[in-house]
Amino acid sequence: AVRDAGGTVVQSWPQIGVVVAHSTSADFREDVVDVAKGHAVQSVGATRTAAVKTPTDAAPPARSLTRSTETRSAFEIRQGVSATEVVEADPLEGQQWDMTQIKADVASDGSRGVTVGVLDSGIDDTHPDLAPNLDAKNSVGCTAYGVPDTRRAAWIPTTSDHGTHVAGTIAAAKNGVGIVGVAPNSLMTSIKVVDDDGFIYPEYAVCGFVWAAEHGVDVTNNSYYVDPWMFWCSNDPDQAAAKEAVRRAVSYSERNGVVSAAAAGNSNYDLANKTTDTTSPNDTTPVTRQIDEGCEDIPAELPGVVTVASTDQAQAKSTFSNYGDGVIDVAAPGTRILSTVLNGGWGLKSGTSMASPHVAGVLALLKASHPDASPSELVALLRAQADDRPCPTDVRCTGTPAYNGFFGDGLVDALDATGGR
Repeated sequence: AVRDAGGTVVQSWPQIGVVVAHSTSADFREDVVDVAKGHAVQSVGATRTAAVKTPTDAAPPARSLTRSTETRSAFEIRQGVSATEVVEADPLEGQQWDMTQIKADVASDGSRGVTVGVLDSGIDDTHPDLAPNLDAKNSVGCTAYGVPDTRRAAWIPTTSDHGTHVAGTIAAAKNGVGIVGVAPNSLMTSIKVVDDDGFIYPEYAVCGFVWAAEHGVDVTNNSYYVDPWMFWCSNDPDQAAAKEAVRRAVSYSERNGVVSAAAAGNSNYDLANKTTDTTSPNDTTPVTRQIDEGCEDIPAELPGVVTVASTDQAQAKSTFSNYGDGVIDVAAPGTRILSTVLNGGWGLKSGTSMASPHVAGVLALLKASHPDASPSELVALLRAQADDRPCPTDVRCTGTPAYNGFFGDGLVDALDATGGR
């Protein structure tokens, strides 16, 4: 049907009934549905508003990245993550206030039998804190139109150290060098879903979740929202189709035993009371549009995904963190978090992107201590063991001390997840 409508099949995911196709025809949606009449095509939609790049006009070749205290990648700018503030090597475990806040410093270290998939901008496999725990053979790049590519060049960082920073929080090795992650005995796979222009299009995310489902991943971390829409609305044909494709991929991973954590976002936005979006689409020209509860941040607001808000060192809501009564599940540290950066270094970043990997790490600890638990059971344990944080004197925070829109069920607790050392 795609071919007969003038398109090209790029990738097929029969496991979830999703086909990725390219077409230059403005009538492609109507044509493919017409051609496939009687074959149960649920929806067809564009995953981006910019033209698809061809190999001849793609982003510049991968370059050697240097540590910087002044610049952010295009991906980090769009996602609202702070620039890296480089710190000198120490060892640095004493500076990890975040690990003390969630009691990871006194918890057990997890299990070698648990793997965390880091859906991000790639992991630096040469970093001394990450190399011992990186599963290279099951790492993959998904940024070539959503087609899996297992070559090393496809899953290492090219234009952003974001994924390397996230990975260190999850499972930097306990090796006397630098820092220690929440679950330092866990393995990690690099599942690269951020392209060289800093975008995470739906087909990349679909590839990442299906890969995780089929390659031994137990937990995924998702410190991003899917581009080009900050919120994907079910009443828009294009957005509805792409949103459904990602939802199916997440659901498929959950059915295959994968539990996922995702960042709530960095716009200080009430996700429970959506009104307008002025930032989308971010791959061409943003427009101001009215949105409602049918418009969701994906993957954070998809069923089964743990939605993570951010706290600062005082255990208050980070100023940038999104919030929302009935949306936020748990909270974790995300302001000025020390972790790994490129070229064997360490640095500070801020964002719910930094909060989510703490939760992914605690989920890895829970999986180690409850190896037979299902994803939904792990989420229930995570939420039940979180330490309550009541609302401050702030009218935006609604709910009870046990559950509210700023902190969800509270700060995640790594010690309770493992029962102690």
